[in-house]
Parts: sequence; structure tokens; C-alpha cells
Amino acid sequence: MSSSVDFSYSPLLPTGADLTEYRLVTDEGVDVVEGPGGRRFLTVEPAALTQLTAEAMHDIAHYLRPAHLAQLRSIIDDPKASPNDRFVALDLLRNANIAAGGVLPMCQDTGTAIVMGKRGRHVLTDGQDEAAIALGVYQAYTRLNLRYSQLAPITMWDERNTGTNLPAQIELYAEDPGGQPDAYKLLFMAKGGGSANKSYLYQETKALLNPQRMMQFLDEKLRLIGTSACPPYHLAVVVGGTSAEHALKTAKLASAKYLDNLPTSGTMLAHGFRDLELEAAVLELTRDFGIGAQFGGRYFCHDVRVIRLPRHGASCPVAIAVSCSADRQAVAKITPSGVWLERLETDPARFLPEVDLESSPVVNIDLNRPMAEIRAELSKYPVKTRLSLTGPLVVARDIAHAKIAERLDAGQPMPQYMRDHAVYYAGPAKTPEGYASGSFGPTTAGRMDSYVEKFQAAGGSMVMLAKGNRSKQVTDACQTYGGFYLGSIGGPAARLAQDCIRHVEVLEFPELGMEAVWKIEVEDFPAFIVVDDKGDDFFAEVTKPVLGIGRH
Repeated sequence: MSSSVDFSYSPLLPTGADLTEYRLVTDEGVDVVEGPGGRRFLTVEPAALTQLTAEAMHDIAHYLRPAHLAQLRSIIDDPKASPNDRFVALDLLRNANIAAGGVLPMCQDTGTAIVMGKRGRHVLTDGQDEAAIALGVYQAYTRLNLRYSQLAPITMWDERNTGTNLPAQIELYAEDPGGQPDAYKLLFMAKGGGSANKSYLYQETKALLNPQRMMQFLDEKLRLIGTSACPPYHLAVVVGGTSAEHALKTAKLASAKYLDNLPTSGTMLAHGFRDLELEAAVLELTRDFGIGAQFGGRYFCHDVRVIRLPRHGASCPVAIAVSCSADRQAVAKITPSGVWLERLETDPARFLPEVDLESSPVVNIDLNRPMAEIRAELSKYPVKTRLSLTGPLVVARDIAHAKIAERLDAGQPMPQYMRDHAVYYAGPAKTPEGYASGSFGPTTAGRMDSYVEKFQAAGGSMVMLAKGNRSKQVTDACQTYGGFYLGSIGGPAARLAQDCIRHVEVLEFPELGMEAVWKIEVEDFPAFIVVDDKGDDFFAEVTKPVLGIGRH
């Protein structure tokens, strides 16, 4: 059967002109050779790929894009921002300034290394590009003060940390990037578990494709992201897609600003495009959530990208992804002129305000007192109260909680350290020489929700400290047993290590590495009351949709 439509072609994602500012990494390891038919070929040695990767992973662990830093500063300057918005933004700017020193990474979860490359048809390598890139990841994570987070499955149930942060996720494509046959272009990302876990796929229908229904849908779904991935976010929403996985990948790329230069309207070529009007509407929607930059306010998001893709008539995937306050990505290119990497900001201090901010009152909490006295003091204040903690904390996260739960199930008592001290859900990066601690920010609280009732019934976990929202079962347990959940600012792990953590020692399970149980001494450690002993939960109200809920 013949077609009445002439053949035409467009890439699904026409990315537009490359406006990146680059810096030269090296001009070694690349050469131009003459080929058949007078064509010129770019040769790239494996060492050049390795060096580029190692340098990229270093830079994105320590530096941010200037535009991201400018957005943080704009929160401080916005008279409509809440005091808590401004406090979080200032802390994140201070953290960026410390991380830029190149010793402490900006976040303790230094992420899964993700690399995407597009190699032009006139670029010659030894064919082992993936191995050369993986070696660069290995060099960065083993030589720098980064954290090993990758677990190798030994059996279906047993895992071991690889001790190198490998494997990396490496995707390589054979295509002329930007129409350049003699160029090799790459995107480097470090994706921590917190933001990676806030990638969502919804299988919707044509019924979603009208303005009212779309905004109702997003009002509900975006609130569910919560704060455990460390806002303010760069939010991406993708509607449509030739497959579920393509929608999700597009959302990840959009959250990294990789697709900013897409067209802004659609055509019968069926390429993806950005909807700038809907982006502005969704950003304003998030301003009204009340969640803010973690503890109430306007700045749940820095910005929004909304991308519309073609779809099969029977499918309408919707993908949602975020890039968090550790906005870690950089693009790179290898051309006949050398190996080039995106220029990130090495002097974030220029974005700091010149005068101290007026901030909300802070309540000092002495953690050296008995647990009953600490709880009695916390009980005096409402949720959203800003705290400053000084004294000992116990640090325990996923595996440690599982091991303690096994003891309770076997009839053994709750460890005394869990009864005597507040518990901080965290896992440190490597400790640099001369420092008390490596980067040591909070991990996502929700992963420990299932343990709280059992632990509080046994007298432990009466005061918990982490990032993000908790489930109703945690609120109910705190009301029943008189417990509290304190929210720590997600993101400023380097600042916490340098300014707040004075001593670190292992209490139990040293074989677990960063998952061990630690005891730390903190000074002026910032936190907020999120769940109290009366059953109040700051996030309970701000996660309720207000535009109406439909069935889907």
C-alpha cells in the first residue's frame, strides 16, 4: 500500500546549537590523519578518554554551573522567599564554596557515574571506549574523597560493595554530534540515590491531554516528590514518548539542561519540543505548594522543563525527574583542537551575599543531656522550628537498621546507644587527611520508615535526624511513643563536615564501611522539627493536592 505522505526525517530530540563555554583539558592523545577519499579522521587515544572522564568526575563533585549558583542567590534576594528558603539557599551557597576547595565533595552521596557519548563517523578509537571511560571513573573515585556506593550482586540476596564505585552506566552512540563527523561529544553525570529515586513513570491516556486535567495530575504527582532528594529542584516533565524507557531517559536529560535548545513548537516531523508556557505554569504551581526549599516557602523548584514527545495512539507515558541541589553534570567534547570540558564555577564565593541574612529564630538543643530531657525540650516547640544541635549523635542507616531489627526479632534488647542518643541517617564519604570527617550529609529518611515503630517500642530511635518527608506510620509511632523526627538540610554535606562535625568514631559493624554504626560529635548542626510527639507533621498538609483529584 503506497503512502500519500512524502518521506521526511527529524531526530526525535533535535538539540540545537551548542552554547557551552569550555576549557581545554589537554591537546595530547588526539591527532588528525588523512583517510581514503581525502577525508580527515580524528584519532583519540584511550588515555585521552580516561583523563577527560577522571577530570569531569572531579569537577562535578566539587563545582556547579554558574547559572545554578545564580539561582540560589536569587532566592536570597527575593523578598517573597520565606526565611527558611533563604536559610537553605545560603547554606547551599556556603557548601558550594567549601566544595570548590577540591577536598570535600558537595554531597556525601557522590553518586552513580553516568556517561553518554556520541562519536562522529570520522572519529577513530581502539574500540574499547567503554573500558577507557570506566578507568577514568575508577581513578576519580579511588583517588578523591568520594564515596563507594555500588553494590555487586553475589547471589539474588547477597551483595558486596565493589570498593571502586564501579560499574558506571556508560552509553555510547555512533552518530555525528551536532552534524560534526570529526567530533566526540559526551555528557557526564553523577546521580545520587536521593534524586535517582525520584524518577517516576506514569502510564496515562489521551484523557490527560488537556490543560485542566494536566495541572490536576501534576498538582498531585509533583507533591509526592517531597524533599528527600534535596530541593530546590531542576524539574523535568516529559509527556509522550515512543516507549516508556525513552520518556524516562528524556526526563533525565532534560533535568540536566541537556535539551534546553530543543524547538519550542511541534511540527509534522514529530520531533520533541519544549512547551515554555506550560513550564511557567508548572513552576508557579510548585511555588504554591508551600513545601519550599525543604522547610516551607516558594522554592520547591528553581525551574521547570516540560517536553512533549510523539506517542503511539494507545500509549501516553509521562516521566518526571529532578536534578537536586547537587546539580552534577558537565558536557565535554573531543575535537581536532583538543579535549574540552565544560567550564564550571570555581569561585562560587562571588555569589554569596555581602551581609548576614536576617533569619528565623533558632533554638539550641544540647544533645549531651538524657534522652528524656531532650524530648521534653523539643516538645515545647511546633513543627518548622529551626534548631541548632550540639553534642553526640549515633549514625545508622539501611543495613545497620536491618541488623538491629534482626536482633530485636531474636529477642535481644535494643542497643543502648540507640536508646541514649538521637540517630542520624547518613553515610560519610572518605575522610581527607587532617579532617575530622568526610562530607557527611543526611540520607533519605523514608527508607527507614518501616523500622520506626518497632525501634521506638523497644526504646530506641526516639529522636531521628535525616532529610525528606516520612510516612504516616512514623507520625503515628512518634505520637504513640513520644518521638520526634528532625529534618536536616539536604545538600550541604561539605559544610556540615567542615563546620559542624568535630569527631567521628565507629561504634559497631566496621566491616560495613560507610554503612557502619558511627558516633559523631556535632556543634551548631542545623535542623528543623518536622514530626513531633503530638502527631503533627509539617509535610502532611503541603503534600495534599488543591486542584482536585481525578482517578488515574
